[in-house]
Amino acid sequence: MRLRLAALGIALCAALGSAGCSQRGEPWQLTDVSGHLPDLDFTLTGDDGRPIAADTLKGRASLVYFGYTHCPDVCPETMGRLMQVIDKLGPDAQKVRILFVSVDPARDTPKALHDYVAAFDAQHARGLTGTDAQIERMARHYRVAYQMEQRDPHGNYEVTHSSAVYIFDARNHARLLATDHDTPDVIARDVRRIIEDPS
Repeated sequence: MRLRLAALGIALCAALGSAGCSQRGEPWQLTDVSGHLPDLDFTLTGDDGRPIAADTLKGRASLVYFGYTHCPDVCPETMGRLMQVIDKLGPDAQKVRILFVSVDPARDTPKALHDYVAAFDAQHARGLTGTDAQIERMARHYRVAYQMEQRDPHGNYEVTHSSAVYIFDARNHARLLATDHDTPDVIARDVRRIIEDPS
């Protein structure tokens, strides 16, 4: 399943084109998705239990990752990598937020998400959850694949999901796609360019 989702991610990158060029002509290190994916648009529940709409988040770049708190490997690895990106951004990190969108809303209550993201970075990371329909709708918009696996005898289960990080500028426009092959240095470099020149 993980290989299938990895193939989906590769297919998405291929469909959107390889690393594109910015308006200034310098190539992006990440995959340029400008004009290929919709603006950041959702109404979900924040990790404080309150409704939150994407429109209220304008003003900072957003690094959006779809995962879940019971994830044994990919999610903590990705969040750890994003923490490295935040560190590398230095003072510019104040202009960036990480949005951790749950693909397991049945277990990921606002409190569970709050505790999870706070363990990484309470200042820059925020957890988002919602109804199954809300999560499915948002995932479909950004071509995110996820699937609940079979429960074990104790009722536990894993959710197989794609691992891309979607990067939106301060106006909520979709700009870049980072995969697990992109290093924190590469991600930080392109994110800084978006911060400095959001057009």
